[in-house]
Parts: sequence; structure tokens; C-alpha cells
Amino acid sequence: MALSDPVLTVLLCMAAYLAGSVLFALPVCRLMGLPDPRAQGSGNPGATNVYRTGGWLPAVLTLALDAAKGWLPVWLAHHAGLSALVQAMVALCAVTGHMIPAFYRFKGGKGVATALGAGLALAPATTAAMAALWLLVLWRWRVSALASVIAIVSGPLISAFLEPESLPMFGLLAILIVVRHRNNLIRLAQGRETGF
Repeated sequence: MALSDPVLTVLLCMAAYLAGSVLFALPVCRLMGLPDPRAQGSGNPGATNVYRTGGWLPAVLTLALDAAKGWLPVWLAHHAGLSALVQAMVALCAVTGHMIPAFYRFKGGKGVATALGAGLALAPATTAAMAALWLLVLWRWRVSALASVIAIVSGPLISAFLEPESLPMFGLLAILIVVRHRNNLIRLAQGRETGF
């Protein structure tokens, strides 16, 4: 397969966006008899808010499914022989789909779990280091938004040392995810952000 197949690139980017647009928190909560996470807690359709309303099992399911929809299209792009740049584009499309989903009036989540899955497919060493940092910050301060922002902002620096070809993707992901966390950052500065 050519490294720069434009048709396949467009198809995979579209598929990644549509996959990202499926907010798995909603069917998971529906199947488990839980309230819509968009109307509970922080209002975010993600694993952390699902945990607040339903506990560990639905939260882990949501995390795994949201990560899988980021991982699969990037894995497909990799195994199709497409370049690292195209794989990064596919990853960004999946994360953008979660943030601005076509199926939910373009109102989505923060994109952290989807970025985790995409990162594991494209840059596993960098992503593993970021995940370890996320866990460390969460353990110390018990605030998921703080852990997410610190981990994602560290991504470009970590990738520069471990997997430099993924640096552009982590740089763009950092911008996207920090912007999506702007309200959390305001609440953190005011001491009002909800922790575990």
C-alpha cells in the first residue's frame, strides 16, 4: 500500500471521526440502568463522570470502549502502510469526533480516553509514560481533570524524547484537550473542581 494513498487517507479520517462520534458513556449507562451522564455530575459523557454516577464497572467499560474507538482506526492506518503523519491525522479525527460528535448535535466529551487509545496505537511508549503520570497525579490530588491536563501537556515533551515522529500529534492533542478543559481549569483556579 502506498504511504500517501489519498483516497484511503480520507476514508480512514472519515471513519475515525464517525467512530469518535459514538459516545459510549450513553449506551453503557442506558444498558446498565444508569442516568444519562450528560444530566448528572459534571455533565461530561466520559468515564470519570460515569464513575461518579455508576461506579467502577460502567466507568471501566466506558473507558475501554472510548479508547478502542481511538485505537482501531489508527491501527488500521498503520497496518495499511500509511505514514506516521497520516496515522496522526486519523488519531486527531477520532478525538475530534468524540469532542464534536456528529450523532449528538456536536456536543461531546473531553477526548482523553479516545486520545489514550489513539496514542497506544501510534506511540505506545509515550502514551504509557503519560498514563503513568496521569495515575500519579490522580493518586496525589484525586482530581481527574488536573491529571488529564498535566498528562496531555507533558505529551509533546515525552514524545520528543521517546517517539519524535509523534510529536506533532501530541502537540495538537494537547491544544485540543486543554481547550476542552478550560472550564475545569477555571474551577481548579477557584478551588471548586470536583475530585474523587
